[in-house]
Amino acid sequence: MHEVALAFLWHQHQPYYPDDVGRENPMPWVRLHGTKDYWGMAMLLREVPEMHATINLVPSLLVQLNAYTQQGHEDTHLRVSRLPADGLTEEDMNYLLDNFFMVHPEQMIRPFKRYADLYAKRGLHVDSAAQARKRFTKKDIIDLQCWSNLVWFHPVAFETDRDLADFRAKGRHWTESEKQWLLDKQLELLRQVVPLHQQLYECGQIELTTTPFFHPIMPLLLDKRLARRAMPNVELPKYMDGYPDDLREHVRRAISYHERTFKHKPRGMWPSEGSVCQGLVPLLADSGIQWIATDEEILSCSTEGWVSRDANGFLRNPEMLYRPWRVEEQGRVLQVVFRDHAMSDQIGFHYQRYQPEHAVADFIGKLEAIGCATQGNAPQRPTLVSIILDGENCWEYYPNSGVEFLRGLYRAVVQHPRIRPVRICDYLDKHPASDRLGHLFPGSWIQHNFGIWIGHPECNRAWDLLHETRQHLMHAAARKAKPAEQIAAARQELLIAEGSDWFWWYGDSHSCAQDGLFDRLFRKHLQNVYTLLGDEPPAELSKPIRRGHRRWQAYTEPRGLLSVRVDGRRTYFEWINAGRYVCSGSRGAMSMSGEGLICDLYFGFDPDRLLLRLDTRNGPVRDQLASVDSLKVHFVQPQGFELVISQPAQKQPAAKLYRNRLQVAEAAVEAAADLILELAIPFQSLAVQTDQPVQFWLELIRAERSVERVPNQGVIETIVPSPDYELIMWQA
Repeated sequence: MHEVALAFLWHQHQPYYPDDVGRENPMPWVRLHGTKDYWGMAMLLREVPEMHATINLVPSLLVQLNAYTQQGHEDTHLRVSRLPADGLTEEDMNYLLDNFFMVHPEQMIRPFKRYADLYAKRGLHVDSAAQARKRFTKKDIIDLQCWSNLVWFHPVAFETDRDLADFRAKGRHWTESEKQWLLDKQLELLRQVVPLHQQLYECGQIELTTTPFFHPIMPLLLDKRLARRAMPNVELPKYMDGYPDDLREHVRRAISYHERTFKHKPRGMWPSEGSVCQGLVPLLADSGIQWIATDEEILSCSTEGWVSRDANGFLRNPEMLYRPWRVEEQGRVLQVVFRDHAMSDQIGFHYQRYQPEHAVADFIGKLEAIGCATQGNAPQRPTLVSIILDGENCWEYYPNSGVEFLRGLYRAVVQHPRIRPVRICDYLDKHPASDRLGHLFPGSWIQHNFGIWIGHPECNRAWDLLHETRQHLMHAAARKAKPAEQIAAARQELLIAEGSDWFWWYGDSHSCAQDGLFDRLFRKHLQNVYTLLGDEPPAELSKPIRRGHRRWQAYTEPRGLLSVRVDGRRTYFEWINAGRYVCSGSRGAMSMSGEGLICDLYFGFDPDRLLLRLDTRNGPVRDQLASVDSLKVHFVQPQGFELVISQPAQKQPAAKLYRNRLQVAEAAVEAAADLILELAIPFQSLAVQTDQPVQFWLELIRAERSVERVPNQGVIETIVPSPDYELIMWQA
């Protein structure tokens, strides 16, 4: 195999949550991810000095870390955590019960018995906080305050700090003083985050890069019309003007803050959401940026499909992806590195479901295959494989925060004779780009377009409100009727509102429990522009942009027993009482490309069987799943079970049920595919009884790769029906 230069780029990002004018910080994610992912990812790298990587630290994240560690700032979650259990107001208690379970239950609640007991006692999605309050004692409250912070400590912290490990081992009935000790310990770790990264940089183990200050979508700040390149029929906002001066300010501030923090100017930049366009080249090059990175789909569009993947996911002209490129504009030059989309997604979305050693072996095997595929095509330089993804979000879904996987991966990489981990800057110094792109396609790392942030009526309204607010500020600045300090403070609020994250939660693509809060914060930053100028904000900014609230896990519950004949035919009345999950949207900043094959999952039961139905998006299952090798149904409850459907497009596909990797004899699973795919799994084979929970998710496998997950986050949860289930549902 050809030598592989493996370039990890971990993108560490949080939006700017505080409302500095209103003196409120309603979200704890900088602090919580700080003690887990930002601290822990650096510590795991430090364990393997031969492992080199690039870490991108967004300035809006660094500013907030500094506010916690040097200015004594806090967030609402921290304030409520510090309050004595017998000193909580009714409002504080409601906040605690609504927000202190906002973690992934399977990996961050259920492994800890006391936290799991409190989770069950809360009855989320069943009772309101007001209804649940009476069930919680003073000891329950202190324990919940501790556990909701404790699970956000990185596992390495328990390995290196005996006192912290002993604290967790106690598990319950902590005192108020012990709780305060834990919260102080949290801030102690936060204070180590920036120095850790500085140390890793100074010893040459990592490269540190930046992103425009408040994480805006740069091409849209240049020209909103660029969205039409990938989406010709998109509806755009009323106001189409770009704001290049604002973009230059985001870039200038980012480079300046990075230099003040780390004592050097960044050479590289991760553009927010991998969003790029040709017009960025002069602006970034003039700012001193030498290289940027984005997604392979941008390269594919920039080469009109010459570098692309076929229907089976195999690359055409793979050697052209695994090298840097030059892009030139107005006599300025940038080098561009393109991420391997599939390999990055394996870490971001799929390896969480593997045994760590199997995930490591799979990843190394794929790198070896890339090395073999590019052998002889670029003998003068190693094959550059860029793995770029968020450095915090995916680890919530890994057992033990992915420690075993990352440790195993780093060690396997540095021990491999033909794989060499590199900092991107070092690779480019030795092997600068020689291939030139004629034009850099405008798009992001999500479906090579800007559809997440513009085009939906909610997104467009947000852009128009931002434009009107900006016009008000520009007129005030031009009149010089306000002191320069007021203008500067108002401009700061406008720049915050230009961040990508507010637009992320508008539209139909994404939803979370804090949709309304994100909406309120965006409008508050715009209101602050007027307030800081001494003007009354327009009434329009008091009206929510977000239209209603949606459940994050958007599925309905079964309403009655089903009577299903498993034949793959679409029979309406058979499934009329089923629960339904509609496959739309995706989670996280690293959303997987494309809509997927599955459009709907129906689920329910008869007295003896769990019943599942899959509908495909663009035609019958027999056609749409023809390229899929297998369908797997993974059961979280009951534990250890997995159903494997081989060749799911066949009329009578083979179905095998496994328990702890051993096949269940005489499982009597039924499967049939035609227009739809129908499955029936006996409760007896799953070893579950009346009123016991059933939790599951599905994935499609092609060429030994997971290509789709349903649901795209979390699990489907239901309960084995009791004999009087239909009577209960009828009375309800």
